[in-house]
Amino acid sequence: MAMDNVTAVFQFLLIGISNYPQWKDMFFTLVLIIYLSTLLGNGFTIFLIHFDPNLHTPMYFFLSNLSFLDLCYGTASMPHALVHCFSTHPYLSYPWCLTQMSVSLTLATAECLLLAAMAYDCVVAINNPLRYSVVMNGPVCVCLAATSWGTSLVLTAMLILSLRLHFYGANVINHFVCEILSLIKLACSDISFNELMILITSVFTLLLPFGFVLLSYIRIAMAVIRIRSAQGRLKAFTTCGSHLTMVTIFYGTAISMYMKPQFNSSPDQDKFISVFYGALTPMLNPLIYNLRNKDVKRAIRKVMLKRT
Repeated sequence: MAMDNVTAVFQFLLIGISNYPQWKDMFFTLVLIIYLSTLLGNGFTIFLIHFDPNLHTPMYFFLSNLSFLDLCYGTASMPHALVHCFSTHPYLSYPWCLTQMSVSLTLATAECLLLAAMAYDCVVAINNPLRYSVVMNGPVCVCLAATSWGTSLVLTAMLILSLRLHFYGANVINHFVCEILSLIKLACSDISFNELMILITSVFTLLLPFGFVLLSYIRIAMAVIRIRSAQGRLKAFTTCGSHLTMVTIFYGTAISMYMKPQFNSSPDQDKFISVFYGALTPMLNPLIYNLRNKDVKRAIRKVMLKRT
């Protein structure tokens, strides 16, 4: 969506929940609870990891990055959805639409790549525990996290700059926020190249990382099976199962959105699917990764004792 595009439209109307006025109150309450939970859960996770020196390990370094991503990702979309929920004319200007879309895409892409890095960290920890501290040293962890952020910026910039869209007439986005698939469907110009770019980008940011995560969990499962203690196996499978469930929801819903033929897509269905990877996973990640974690529980007790 370059600045030299000729366009007759400078703002877009977001439908959001307007198609279902009877759901407005419930939708507003649900999104507000999800957003506040996202802020509290991820913010508290970052605080704990920074506060407790025992959590200054590679696993928690990646977890703090994930929490920061989820916090920013939720903030990039949910406040706008809340504000527009009861707005009579929820218009979004052309520059603001472009900014919101770019930020959301960058954060979502970074999370896709970071989850793959976290899976690699788990594989090394379980399959090669004696050399874990050597393999996953500080510079390696920083490099993996920086690569996730840097690659997401480059891929998003390539995707945004490749857009050549012309808009005329009424431009109504059937979504809660300014989302790239909903936006390009409004264009009067040929969007086949744009769809191809989205598909190629999705392969590198969704399909390949998800495949790597699945292979990593298979290796982890094979290592867990060799654990002699039945209790240890059960605990490992329960923890890995919950993590894999969240990862599958995040990647699975995003893949179903961005890698399916767009002529078969339903706008109403797509915008509600986006709630899973755009709202629910940022809220649930802190619970899933921290709920069964003894180190985190110990850090919480230390914080509570200091306050008393």
